[in-house]
Amino acid sequence: MHLTHPRGLALALLVFSMSMGILPPATVQAGVPGSTSALNVDEHGVALRGYDPVAYFSSGKPTPGIETISASYGGARYLFATKAHKKRFVKNPQKYIPQFGGFCSVGTANGQKVDTDPMTGEVVNGKLYLNYNAKVSELFKQDTPGIIGRAERNWPAVKDQTL
Repeated sequence: MHLTHPRGLALALLVFSMSMGILPPATVQAGVPGSTSALNVDEHGVALRGYDPVAYFSSGKPTPGIETISASYGGARYLFATKAHKKRFVKNPQKYIPQFGGFCSVGTANGQKVDTDPMTGEVVNGKLYLNYNAKVSELFKQDTPGIIGRAERNWPAVKDQTL
């Protein structure tokens, strides 16, 4: 396999990641099992496992939201740590929603729909990206532009995969 080719590198990263336990095998379920939803939500329709999407932008830290402070957008319900965060979200939800439906950026770059850990949330060029775990987040940081580009190309096919 020629690793200087982007697809070869992506495949090598995927195989390495799975063999090291960094990425789960394709059978791992995210969100609601059996769902073909393009949004990573729980059985109650809550995105980001209840973390506040605005907090990633304002403080740079994952912050749990409060059940009583919520707003719905695009088929998902988002929770917020403060009423001010909810107000900012309602004014411009597209700014705050996670990319790739809240699924793993590295997984999407490698053609798989994979769950995420909200603790991995990172804002890059004004957009929120999530990954499966801290190890995968480190892979994301090693080639952020390449992974985002591959994930953007793969997302139209990945978003329709069954969980």
